[in-house]
Amino acid sequence: MIHTHQGISALGAFKTKALQVKISKAQPGLNLLAAEFIHLADLNETLTEVETNHLDHLLSYAPVLSANAAQSSIVVIPRLGTISPWSSKATDIVHLCDINKIRRIERATIYHFDAKITNSALVLAAIMDKMTESVLDSINDARTLFDNFEPQPFTSVDILVKGKSALEKTNIELGLALSDGEVDYLVESFIKLERNPTDIELMMFAQANSEHCRHKIFNADWTIDGVEQAKSLFSMIRNTYHKHPEGLLSVYSDNSAVMAGFEGERFYADENGKYVSSTEHRAILMKVETHNHPTAIAPHPGAATGSGGEIRDEGATGQGSKPKVGLCGFSVSNLKINNAGQPWEVDYGKPNQIVSALDIMLEGPIGAAAFNNEFGRPNTLGYFRTFEQQTPNGEVRGYHKPIMLAGGLGHIQEQHIQKGDIPVGSKIIVLGGPAMLIGLGGGAASSVKSGEQSEDLDFASVQRANPEMERRAQEVIDRCTNLGKDNPIVSIHDIGAGGLSNGLPELVNDSGRGGRFELRNIPNDDNQMSPLEIWCNESQER
Repeated sequence: MIHTHQGISALGAFKTKALQVKISKAQPGLNLLAAEFIHLADLNETLTEVETNHLDHLLSYAPVLSANAAQSSIVVIPRLGTISPWSSKATDIVHLCDINKIRRIERATIYHFDAKITNSALVLAAIMDKMTESVLDSINDARTLFDNFEPQPFTSVDILVKGKSALEKTNIELGLALSDGEVDYLVESFIKLERNPTDIELMMFAQANSEHCRHKIFNADWTIDGVEQAKSLFSMIRNTYHKHPEGLLSVYSDNSAVMAGFEGERFYADENGKYVSSTEHRAILMKVETHNHPTAIAPHPGAATGSGGEIRDEGATGQGSKPKVGLCGFSVSNLKINNAGQPWEVDYGKPNQIVSALDIMLEGPIGAAAFNNEFGRPNTLGYFRTFEQQTPNGEVRGYHKPIMLAGGLGHIQEQHIQKGDIPVGSKIIVLGGPAMLIGLGGGAASSVKSGEQSEDLDFASVQRANPEMERRAQEVIDRCTNLGKDNPIVSIHDIGAGGLSNGLPELVNDSGRGGRFELRNIPNDDNQMSPLEIWCNESQER
């Protein structure tokens, strides 16, 4: 049984104007009249008149609109089989307001246009995110939002019969970014084991062994002018620490670095919820990382999740810490602004799935700053530069694939800097948002040269941000660390590239032990996902 509520505006004037620019590029002459929210409540039983009025009042949070002059409409809903972040919060709210006959409430958006749509693919690309949204032919099909889907099974790759070619085919289809040497290694290993690899094993290997996670290039031996160097590039970077370790409390061993700080007061809520202060050593943690590939594909969510991942790295340092301030930076190719071109700007072209440098700079900084702001941490500074140049030998050097830098500073209690040894029998808690089919294969995708895999695989590797959920997770960490020596957290790790398949094995491996994981027990808002998708997706805020 579905109860509907509609007729309120989904977009303000500024967002409508910005969206109209994209729609005009997709289909010249097509104008967006209005975007309307429609709320869909899945009921256990019929609401009373009082409950209906109460619900309608709760959902009337935006101006009323009318779109009677519309000649065509598109209905966009959260992706079928998933529970949207908005739904999770809204369902909690209506239950807290004593409307308990609602199993779940979701929100769709209807876009109303002044003419017939002749190029639906381009218009849809302008108005929706195909990773998190689906399209309905009619709002009458909304029941499908609440349908249950059967979980998908894992699959095997038949190398015992088909040999190396079977793995090479899977390498392309799943976007594993395996090198020829890695393909040979896996084929030889599974032939020795006398069994075929599963898709989940291959994806896990690809993420953990990717350039993004292993830094194989930075750790490689290298030669300059025929002279073999004693240290890898990473060893040279670390050498500064080995030469001058003074004041450094944790370096190159955790999710962020920690240096000695100062004596100062810490103001916090104790176990009784009462705010108190104490004088203690205020160790300073710091972190900088990049999120280049996702920002090149989808600048706003790419940069937003870059900042979100950096914040999680800070919070997951030692036995838990407190992120305080952020920064972001961007290096891109020439902007080529319409009607404001510069003499040195030449259009050398770019891969189709990578957006322009101008689009990156219009959307990326907003994504990074918005995540920081919505999480509750100020983004205090940043940098921006452009570079693109043809060398004398004809090569073009530039930042088509941008550098998106996310960083920040925070505080950590000195007694929490080192991770503890995880005892046998300990429980592993996945804290934060649910699993969804978002950001699959991001670690491997970031290790592929720009434009070398399919557009769909590139887009699938971009995560989606949920700063409100990350704030909730950080509040739990704060409550634990505020207990001081009674902090229940033994060790903590953020879930980033490779998803749980990378983060959880790292967590247990740090204590020299193994772990048992029940994939179907992992909080999951997309019940049709296969074991590979549950284990390796990069849903954020965990």
